[in-house]
Amino acid sequence: MGSPSAFLRTLIVAALAAVLAFAPAQAQQQVVTITTTVTTWTYDEVDDAGADHIDEDAALLGDETLADDAGFVATRRYAPAATLTTLGHTKARFGPFSVIDASTVRMAGDVTSATPRQFAAMLAAFPGIRRLEMVDCPGSLDEEANLTLARAIRRAGMETVVPAGGSIRSGAVELWLAGTVRRADADAEFGVHSWADEYGREANDYPANDPVHAEYLGYYREMGMDAAKARAFYALTNATPFDDVRYLTRDDMARFVTLD
Repeated sequence: MGSPSAFLRTLIVAALAAVLAFAPAQAQQQVVTITTTVTTWTYDEVDDAGADHIDEDAALLGDETLADDAGFVATRRYAPAATLTTLGHTKARFGPFSVIDASTVRMAGDVTSATPRQFAAMLAAFPGIRRLEMVDCPGSLDEEANLTLARAIRRAGMETVVPAGGSIRSGAVELWLAGTVRRADADAEFGVHSWADEYGREANDYPANDPVHAEYLGYYREMGMDAAKARAFYALTNATPFDDVRYLTRDDMARFVTLD
């Protein structure tokens, strides 16, 4: 046998081993602190000042070539901030709709699949609304919903208005066309471009006699254009690619539909 001191050291070592064996697992782990730095980038959209060009093969309206009309050139503006302040002091909001009073609603924002339901809920709560002021309307994220909403606007007998500084683009132009009475301030802007399907094909990628065009031509006829004007307006919009915008003025739109 060894000495008593050696025996005592053996007992101490054994005791320490037993403590470590039964200690909680987390007490045996090394704690590591990881610091993550998150950087947020803010981008300010800068639009090119200037004009969109009208293609030489744009649609014909009667004997006039729209492409040759300098009136179809408009400066890109995109939703003046001063106009957006008019959305304040609302009675209620339903998606992009802000109810101003018993007869007036202002619209700012995109149309989504939920927008027709929001419009219906608004009319149920405020059945006297007859004036739709379109302040800043970029267009539609759901084309089927957009046309459903447009026809609901027409059934409700609404007046559609683009106020001073107002900007409507893409599918929002179809909504404005749905008004039984249409108004627009002198500096209102209307942005148009071609549609594109889920495969990225645009209107001009389809043959002229393809049935796909009938839905849009039929809608323009439904909203009061005659056949020639419907074809001319449809051709004008499709002369600009989907990822671009051509800006039209109040006077430009008056060549296709009646304004009050």
